[in-house]
Amino acid sequence: MKRSLRPLIYILLAGHAALLLSFCWPAKNITVYLAGDSTMSDKNLRANPETGWGMPFALFFDSTVTVKNIAKNGRSTKTFLNEGLWKQISTQLKADDYVFIQFGHNDESPAKASYTSEADYKDILRLFVKETKEKNAIPVLITPVSRRKFNKEGKIEETHLVYSEAVRSIAREQKVILIDLDKESQALFQELGPENSKLLFNQLKADENPNYPLGKTDNTHFNELGARKIAEIVLREIRKQHLSLASRIYSKPVI
Repeated sequence: MKRSLRPLIYILLAGHAALLLSFCWPAKNITVYLAGDSTMSDKNLRANPETGWGMPFALFFDSTVTVKNIAKNGRSTKTFLNEGLWKQISTQLKADDYVFIQFGHNDESPAKASYTSEADYKDILRLFVKETKEKNAIPVLITPVSRRKFNKEGKIEETHLVYSEAVRSIAREQKVILIDLDKESQALFQELGPENSKLLFNQLKADENPNYPLGKTDNTHFNELGARKIAEIVLREIRKQHLSLASRIYSKPVI
């Protein structure tokens, strides 16, 4: 009698094991923090159609991801730190969160109060990385997204040479993830060319938009299309570099 029950017991045990193997715990909820300047930041309606790439970026993730965009217009690494914006991130960080860090536009301009020397820029990036790692969170360094600048021959020109290289060097030194957005955005603008690349930026004719009655010629800040294209570059790099965050990206944005 006992022998006759053995096959049934084995079948039940095998089924139980298969059930356990097929069961997956729900993914842990995490937060992705964005630290940066106006090219990344959320915009109010008065700035429309100007759009930071962090805005569409936030729409591509499943419900286990909360994106907190702390980026602010006009900020450099120095002012982001001194104004307490970095503290908003560092005090809330928990294990497995991500911090995407992209500065440079305002650091590199000696005429601005936000100016940060190359040496100080590197030191502050080191601090951001250190404090992120101390919380067992994941820092991602991003080179500053390129401005739209073509030479007479129609070739895109580098606009962040020193500060982009500084980011690359700190990423190598600290052995952290690097997204070379400067390089990748240049490739995008070159592919589109001098004229079509204007379609990505906040460029408007007079009376085209009530927020800019005199028009706007801006080769730094994006419109909705441009912000989405830049966000797609970052998302593509997340997948390409096999970050754990990649499994939480929707194939289409939640809109």
